[in-house]
Amino acid sequence: MKFVRGEFRHGDADAFSARDFAGRIADLGHHGVSEDRGDHLLNPDLDQMIAATKMRDAAVLVPVVDRGPEATMLLTLRNASLRKHSGQIAFPGGAIDPEDGTAEHAALREAHEEIGLTGDRTELLGRLPRYLTTTGYSITPVLAVVRPPFDVVPNPDEVADVFEVPLSFLMDPRNHRSESRVWEGRERFYYTMPYQDRFIWGVTAGIIRTLYERLYA
Repeated sequence: MKFVRGEFRHGDADAFSARDFAGRIADLGHHGVSEDRGDHLLNPDLDQMIAATKMRDAAVLVPVVDRGPEATMLLTLRNASLRKHSGQIAFPGGAIDPEDGTAEHAALREAHEEIGLTGDRTELLGRLPRYLTTTGYSITPVLAVVRPPFDVVPNPDEVADVFEVPLSFLMDPRNHRSESRVWEGRERFYYTMPYQDRFIWGVTAGIIRTLYERLYA
């Protein structure tokens, strides 16, 4: 994986600026990227189920918006009419198509298709470990900084809303809750990160938790 550092450097910047975020990624390099994360970490009994599932490769863009000393993370609310994960908060992303070639290309393509985000406002910085889900996806989170100004045009067929959450809130472990519900007769645990009237949970919260563990813990 190639890390594109661009103009950002790790130094004396504020702890939750885009500059500091990019610097932490550059300092960490490839360490730990090959260690898969996923739903099974909070639910060890899912190990065998995930191992026996033929995973479909997918990618999401994890966009941190450069808002000066207080960067934000760009998230979407999925359309309530979608067949899967309807009404949930998610990163822009989807399945990696054969013509994509890389997870990075797929993440950028999906972000453009879903919310109109263009690549010229986006600087790719690296990856998180793959996130394995019980729904059969192997998701590669692609880390990026987005530079304002940029236009957001949600695709109404997929996205009901686009919003930003302060990075400082999401990287504070006091805002990470472990909750559970009964699914297919068994109790399943997952992370939640409620923010104002937004309920961030499941895979999205799991990826955010991975980001915290790798860069800010």
